[in-house]
Amino acid sequence: MIIAQNITRSFGTLKVLKGISLSIKQGEIVSVVGASGAGKSTLLHILGTLDKPDGGQVVLNGQEVFRLPERKLSDFRNRHIGFVFQFHHLLPEFTALENVCIPAYIAGTNKKQAAMKAAEFLDFMNLKDRMDHKPAELSGGEQQRVAVARALINSPEIILADEPSGNLDSASALELHQLFFRLREHYHQTYVIVTHNTGLADMADRKITISDGMIGKEI
Repeated sequence: MIIAQNITRSFGTLKVLKGISLSIKQGEIVSVVGASGAGKSTLLHILGTLDKPDGGQVVLNGQEVFRLPERKLSDFRNRHIGFVFQFHHLLPEFTALENVCIPAYIAGTNKKQAAMKAAEFLDFMNLKDRMDHKPAELSGGEQQRVAVARALINSPEIILADEPSGNLDSASALELHQLFFRLREHYHQTYVIVTHNTGLADMADRKITISDGMIGKEI
């Protein structure tokens, strides 16, 4: 499902990734841990095609993604990869339902189908009664669950999460990580989760440690 081979990335003279290779199977939940500045988010952005490596190869769902022209790469990203970030980035003027629908609109899904699918995901996340609320009317945990629903709307095979519980209290953080497992069981996606929370990282099927731009201990 996800194969990275000898990924390197530098910013100026700073070498952030120094030859990362990893393989993640379909349906796995893998956590990525390491100190600040180790290269975790840089790796996640490259796996998500939001950034390009200086060297190496990334294959997602059988596609060597950085061989695609920019427009086709953008389309691949929208259809096959969902993103959850520490900051939910919900648009304040739109309701929860409308926020979830936005990637589907970009993919060309008609509004009725998008709304039905968005409602299904929000219901799954116990937000059925919050669909018509705007972000300011939702708790932090509810906002992040809306962001997860938005990541799922185009039925991507891969979900990439960068510190998704970083702004949540401990109870909401645990609930969010448990949600990923329920979603995996129901929808069968592959999850890669960058987190500083070692307790939550230990919940994953596999834990990868990045140290100084290299893969370290794997559990």
